[in-house]
Amino acid sequence: MLPARYRYIAIEGPIGVGKTSLARRLAEVAGGELLLENPDENPFLARFYNDKKRYALPTQLFFLLARTEQTARLAQAGLFSPVTIADFLIEKDPLFARLNLDDAEFALYQKIHADMAPKAPTPDLVIYLQAPTSQLAERVRRRGRAYERNLSESYLTDLSRLYSEFFYHYDSSPLLIVNSENLNFADRQSDFQLLLERLNEMRGAREFFNMGT
Repeated sequence: MLPARYRYIAIEGPIGVGKTSLARRLAEVAGGELLLENPDENPFLARFYNDKKRYALPTQLFFLLARTEQTARLAQAGLFSPVTIADFLIEKDPLFARLNLDDAEFALYQKIHADMAPKAPTPDLVIYLQAPTSQLAERVRRRGRAYERNLSESYLTDLSRLYSEFFYHYDSSPLLIVNSENLNFADRQSDFQLLLERLNEMRGAREFFNMGT
């Protein structure tokens, strides 16, 4: 079981790292509300992977609008559900914008973001999943989404770097940084059980969980 102090947990990390799989398992264990990012609902995403320059801005703005709507659901879920597990953190949205948009588009995005001012409850815990780029690329390949076929390792490398920079400075919530290179929370119950034990033992504001080979 999860500790009672964790009523809202957000799971983050680069594409392919396993956020959604872990969120589903934690929500199942906790019997709580599951809040998913659902990138498949973005009608521009497939076109973005084929032509990043042309479709970066509409893709990013759609995600901004969707996540802003989800923050309202998140606040409401906190009133009725003992636990909420999300596979995204709203504060990371500008990270993708900075990577994908040119200077003029990013300036426009920042203005729209500031005007909308998306707010969400502060998580009781953030789990940041890490994995090597080669492993991210393999996991993306295995899940077989057609629109991700053009997703390059260089893009995943740049994205992982931005995540590292973001979480290096992140201090809004307790943070558990998990090196998932040798962990499989979706398919190995023993790995998932180790994570649950680590969550119960966590006491500091920033801690690390790593398994050797």
